[in-house]
Amino acid sequence: MLTIAGRGGGRFCDGVSRRDFLRIGGLAMGGLTMPQVLRAEGAGGQPIGKSVIMVFLAGGPPHLDMFDLKPEAPAGIRGDYRPIETDVPGLMICEHMPRLARMMGRFALIRSLVGAGGEHSAGQCLTGYRDPISRVQGGRPSLGAIVSRLKGPVHADVPPFVGLSPRVGHPPWANPGDPGYLGLAHAPFTPFRGEKPAPNQDNSEAGSSGMSLDERTIVPARLGGRRALLAQLDGYRRGLDRSEVLRSMDGFTQRAFDILASRRVFEALDVTREDPRVRARYGIGDMNLEDDGPPCCMDHFLMARRLVEAGVRVVTIGFGRWDTHADNFGSNAKRIPKLDIALSALVEDLHQRGLDRDVSVVVWGEFGRTPVINAQAGRDHWPAVNFALLAGGGIRTGQVIGSTDKQGAHAKDRPITFQNVFATLYHNLGIDPATQVSDRGGRPMSLLDEREPIRELV
Repeated sequence: MLTIAGRGGGRFCDGVSRRDFLRIGGLAMGGLTMPQVLRAEGAGGQPIGKSVIMVFLAGGPPHLDMFDLKPEAPAGIRGDYRPIETDVPGLMICEHMPRLARMMGRFALIRSLVGAGGEHSAGQCLTGYRDPISRVQGGRPSLGAIVSRLKGPVHADVPPFVGLSPRVGHPPWANPGDPGYLGLAHAPFTPFRGEKPAPNQDNSEAGSSGMSLDERTIVPARLGGRRALLAQLDGYRRGLDRSEVLRSMDGFTQRAFDILASRRVFEALDVTREDPRVRARYGIGDMNLEDDGPPCCMDHFLMARRLVEAGVRVVTIGFGRWDTHADNFGSNAKRIPKLDIALSALVEDLHQRGLDRDVSVVVWGEFGRTPVINAQAGRDHWPAVNFALLAGGGIRTGQVIGSTDKQGAHAKDRPITFQNVFATLYHNLGIDPATQVSDRGGRPMSLLDEREPIRELV
């Protein structure tokens, strides 16, 4: 097993240790060594150049305070935020999202997403199936795993599916996309699955500005280590190329080495290579000091764009902890603007690079939140209705699909299910939603039970 070690130290919002180590046989891919995973993978499909970036808002984002405000509702329902106009006539969204408001013409907003479960889990947003149903059916594969199975890699040294969610205290929120009955051959490549992020106690790298430590301010200290790591990889590779070691490896082990030593992957993950002006548009995130949810890591949005450019077909991101049973308005007044900055930068970036028809973006959470504000100024779980925000992939944007009643409690018209969204994403990827794959027992399993894409979008 090849181990490449660097400096010691702590961990930050990207979940990567400052020790910066890679082990060719053991980088996280569902618990197996990478050669074992690749050995199980089999032949891949032909690339078509389509991809998906899925952003999961862990904990249940408040639909009534983000994309479905009810300013005429009673005070105990309407909340503290005011709606603002967007570039789509008649569409108003939260005042804390001014950047998105100026470009909602590039999005499609679903206000009537129904059928959510009550579980605090990313599962339904990743598979289209509630967790209890998924378990009964042998573990439904995530969208990324399905795409890995049906399309395979674009490049031999680039994984088709990457999960950027770091490990957090509540594991179902950190799920990057389980492969289910397709097996670990189609698990996501997870570069940030070390220990959960932890704050820097001495803040010594924050600089003289007094700015709190985050993924932006740690870059100067980490950059040297990352470059040294690449140099070590190059040295090991040159040495191995001159030896009999690689020639003695089987094909799967050689491919594992190719992925881990690939400049495509490392350069895509290294956002310090990006034009500083572009990176600045993605903003500065934070470190979530609560131990069970993901931080708001803005760099993950930029990494996602760089990864799809490198040939990754599906990228998943976990962004923020949205379980606001108390202080819903105070905490979200800090969190919503971070989503506004990172998401608007991503979609703007995709358009400027001509990727908007090839890359689909979907943003959602496991359920909505209660219309009635509780005694702790919070909103509780509300599976009855939720929102989804989509962009790119060639869909028809600049529109709102569905509506809710006066209190935002139930879908008033055009209910849309999670599986309708998945059928649309599969359509964008060039995959027939009626396709079947085999489970572990060789039985044919349909990708979805509801296979109709959202007609207004396609």
